[in-house]
Amino acid sequence: MKKRLIQTLCLYLLFILNSQADDQVRTRELFNDSWKFQYFGILDESAVDKLSHDLPKETFNDSSWRELSLPHDWAIEGPFQKSLPNRTGKLPWQGVGVYRKTFKVSGPSVLDRFFIDFDGAMSHAKVWLNGKYLGMWPNGYNSFRIELTKAIHLDKQNHLCVILNNPINSSRWYPGAGIYRNVWLVKTGDFAVSHNGIFVQSKVLDQRSAEIKIQVELENRTQAKKTFSLVHKLFDASALVLEKKSSVFELESGMKSEFNEQLILQNPKLWGIEKPHLYKLKTYVYEGEKLVDQVENTFGIRSINFDANKGFFLNGKKIKLKGVCLHHDLGPLGTAVDTEAIARRLDLLKEMGCNAIRTAHNPFCPDFMDLCDQKGFLVVNELFDGWASPKTENDYAKHFFEWYKKDVANFVRRDRNHPSVIMWSSGNEVRDGYFGKEKLFEHSRMLSKEFKLHDSTRPVTVGCDNIWFGFGGFQKTVDLFGFNYKPHKYQEFHEKNPAIPIMGSETASTVSSRGEYVFPVVGDKNQGYDPKTFHMSSYDLYAPEWASAPDVEFAAQDKYDFVLGEFVWTGFDYFGEPTPFNNDPSILSNLKDPKQIKKLEEKMKRMGGAAPSKSSYFGIMDLCGFKKDRFYLYQAKWRPGLPMAHILPHWNWSERSGQITPVHVYSSGDEAELFLNGKSLGVRKKAKYEYRFRWDDVIYESGQLKVIVKKKGALWTEAFMKTSGAAEVLHLEAEEKSNDTSPLIFIKVKLLDAKGSLVPRDDREVEFSVEGDAEIVAVGNGDPTSHEPNKSNKRKLFNGLCQVIMKRTGSGLIRLTAKSKGMKSSSIELKSH
Repeated sequence: MKKRLIQTLCLYLLFILNSQADDQVRTRELFNDSWKFQYFGILDESAVDKLSHDLPKETFNDSSWRELSLPHDWAIEGPFQKSLPNRTGKLPWQGVGVYRKTFKVSGPSVLDRFFIDFDGAMSHAKVWLNGKYLGMWPNGYNSFRIELTKAIHLDKQNHLCVILNNPINSSRWYPGAGIYRNVWLVKTGDFAVSHNGIFVQSKVLDQRSAEIKIQVELENRTQAKKTFSLVHKLFDASALVLEKKSSVFELESGMKSEFNEQLILQNPKLWGIEKPHLYKLKTYVYEGEKLVDQVENTFGIRSINFDANKGFFLNGKKIKLKGVCLHHDLGPLGTAVDTEAIARRLDLLKEMGCNAIRTAHNPFCPDFMDLCDQKGFLVVNELFDGWASPKTENDYAKHFFEWYKKDVANFVRRDRNHPSVIMWSSGNEVRDGYFGKEKLFEHSRMLSKEFKLHDSTRPVTVGCDNIWFGFGGFQKTVDLFGFNYKPHKYQEFHEKNPAIPIMGSETASTVSSRGEYVFPVVGDKNQGYDPKTFHMSSYDLYAPEWASAPDVEFAAQDKYDFVLGEFVWTGFDYFGEPTPFNNDPSILSNLKDPKQIKKLEEKMKRMGGAAPSKSSYFGIMDLCGFKKDRFYLYQAKWRPGLPMAHILPHWNWSERSGQITPVHVYSSGDEAELFLNGKSLGVRKKAKYEYRFRWDDVIYESGQLKVIVKKKGALWTEAFMKTSGAAEVLHLEAEEKSNDTSPLIFIKVKLLDAKGSLVPRDDREVEFSVEGDAEIVAVGNGDPTSHEPNKSNKRKLFNGLCQVIMKRTGSGLIRLTAKSKGMKSSSIELKSH
């Protein structure tokens, strides 16, 4: 008993010593608090040079600057400006913003090197410490590291300055502005694992075992040769499942090198869509018995295979990619990263049946990648929108040749351990063909080579809108081909390129405004817009010249089973690119037919210049994450085992009494009967390659629509749509995860009649007040034409709905009250658990 007690005490002391050692060898501290910020507007080069001379000085007085915490998007608060281009959201993202931070680090320290890691800063970031210029990074989407060691003071104040400059015409959508992602202060020794220097690769050997290859890159910045060993500990839900110590290695002074280890894990738990199992690997570097570095990585064990004839396989099981493209903004919250808001969006996509995401068209934040790992999404991880040929006057093309290798390295090394990432995309609708065919091919090959230099386990692809790219030789410069909006070319591509897998890298681009319907309902996809209100009809039949209704892509995916799947443009509305109400000439680059170009030019001239539209109409969900009708069309296709039915449009059309008002139903069933006020309007059955039920000759009368749906002859589900009465109640509804300790609280505000039905055509203003431990950080309603500020205590409803987003400031009771002229106020209380 005494002996066991002594052993326990020794183990405890060893644990404490190791914990202290871990703290000493490497630290990584979130560096988001206590920043000062000032926006200087759009400046010429000489003015920027003057700021770069004055602001980084230790003696500069920033006491009058705004105090804030990161992440921060300086433009999202607006105001929206009519004079600003709607292609980038009518928000003031362009220009110069400066961030300063004063901090202290203790010494003396055995930690010899200091770094600041930016998950992303928009854009052209330049960094100074104590008046000394340390480096820059032009790409506003990529993560990067700046070393502080040579300029840092120990045991005294340090003055950090970051100057960002977003040039005019440097983006074709709203990119955000500022240090909009997390920042980290990192300390290591002179002999340490390189930044993102551990690559974990797994291979499923059989049902009972998996091989795990660990590649460790070490740097020796000391003056002496190092003799060392590596210890790898593999954890499953915090339990140690495997440990291995390497043999002894050597690394010469001033050198960097890779060291490889191999583990065999018995009875591995695989990462998948339904069960996204994750492992944690801790790697320790020892000089003799002395711990000199420790790094932790999360990864998953899974197999991926892309077969040009059979499709995509995950862990040996065929999976159809049911994907969406996403931009990185979070609606009313802007681009400032928030894990709760990202998780909410991913949960909505899961509910719809989505299993894959294409990051359009740039690296997303590490938080997003972590959540995709945790929730079981497959990711096409995209680095560039374009390469050396510009799409806007001052975009990344100016930096491409100087920076592409650095951006590829940072991008791939950061994300290569994520099991969710199944392929790399080097670009989107690239225009380098303007340099000539051979240069285009050369640029694609050199990018593929750079990706493979850092990760050879995944295929490289490009999203292509030009038909020639699929047949003129370009397709052979990548491992896997992505066609944008070319479902009619899948079969021909497969016949002429039988060894190259293909996917719909960008599909549909259907446009709609939530709750808006335009009559008469016609089949021409170029119709469905209302130039008076600048809204698009939500019958989901309308799309730009290059695009289509969802049904067209569904049919192609079903006809051609060799196609890996699709990525719909887009999962959510986003700021900018409000096609067709867009006066952005870059939209014309999507077209190749001169007649189509002329037609679209005339359309944009008629209504684009005056368009108030600030956001896209492409989303399956709107800016707030409210579901459009289209959500249910995709849910019906992507979740065929879910009994569901959705009726559209709403049934409040008193002015249309006696007129034809078509009714469509989206359902996972195969037969449906529609009733209006108890009278059958007929039975519809889905034919092959049909994906909705349509009653296009319904004569409107107020009352109730009811649909009864069958599947394989048996009752499947039913749904109702009623004519609502007068507005009576403002109903406040907290989303499921908001009534706990989560930092953000999402409240849906619904205008209801006395019987609880939504009043769908009411846009009255609602005012909000908060009591308790929370503050309003954003409001929204999903209206692409609204110029109301995103940060406010009031918001108009858009077709009966709006949203309030609050942030907790403590752990106490929160009470949100809503009031509107002529109505009783309503409140909701939320408690923290």
